[in-house]
Amino acid sequence: MERSLSLELVRVTEAAAVASGRLMGLGKNDEADEAATVAMRQVFDTIPMRGTVVIGEGEIDDAPMLYIGEKLGLGYLPEVDIAVDPLEGTNLVAKGMWNALSVVAISERGGLLHAPDMYMQKIAVGPKAVGKIDIDAPIETNLQAVAKAVGKDMNDLVVVLLDRPRHQGLIDEIRKAGSRIKLISDGDVAGAIYTCFEHTGVDMLLGIGGAPEGVLSAAALKCLGGELQGRLLPKNEEQHQRCVRMGLKDPNQVLYMEDLVKGKDAIFAATGVTDGELLRGVRYQGTQAKTHSVVMRAKTGTIRFIEATHRLEKKPNLVL
Repeated sequence: MERSLSLELVRVTEAAAVASGRLMGLGKNDEADEAATVAMRQVFDTIPMRGTVVIGEGEIDDAPMLYIGEKLGLGYLPEVDIAVDPLEGTNLVAKGMWNALSVVAISERGGLLHAPDMYMQKIAVGPKAVGKIDIDAPIETNLQAVAKAVGKDMNDLVVVLLDRPRHQGLIDEIRKAGSRIKLISDGDVAGAIYTCFEHTGVDMLLGIGGAPEGVLSAAALKCLGGELQGRLLPKNEEQHQRCVRMGLKDPNQVLYMEDLVKGKDAIFAATGVTDGELLRGVRYQGTQAKTHSVVMRAKTGTIRFIEATHRLEKKPNLVL
């Protein structure tokens, strides 16, 4: 893949963040998601690439969502797989809460797992604990392994989970083992990324969340040197067969990093929509908007944080 695609992807997430951030705190979940999606699509179609969405928000009839199978870009090389979440945390934006992001990941064609929009069991850690986790091991065993790897006592370990009733048993086990918990209302892509940055205080992500978010998280962790293991959780035979049609012979298999993001290269970009531990949200002042983004590449290990000021009167539809 061309290295120039890194900065092109930042343009995509910046546009989605600026468009949706205007609706922060207004209680308009769907409107914020649509604004991010429309802006993202407009900028994607200015990029010199032949992209196919393999992880999106829905099917072809779910307009205006970026749907699985949608073609993006100017229509010439390179060919890439695209994973998108124009607004990771629609509820967060609607309520004016922390950690809403616009996120994109790409890989060479065939590099990303074709993940249907269903639940996925996940465990994620940062670079120090790579190779030390096992999604099928008891919770306490994983906690002990990660604590040893990062050089912490069990009672200093911090695990991030989505705040959902389905996680109550998991929460009880973590507390019984003596480790601490950080519950988040939405946005487990951010939670997975936090395991790779010591200043966030997060050591591990556990629990069940969306499968598309699992692949996006894996792309980010591939760039950062972390690890994510997952398992799809089809709720019925229809979802099971959908997994099979998308290329998974055994939908219940454990998915490792090479299953989720194949090869040596992937690029991940995210822009903050609301403030978070890693990125600041969009700031507006008159006809200006300021954004804070991160873009990273697996092949080189480069991580860039980018601050940008956008003169909105000079950027019709956020494209220029």
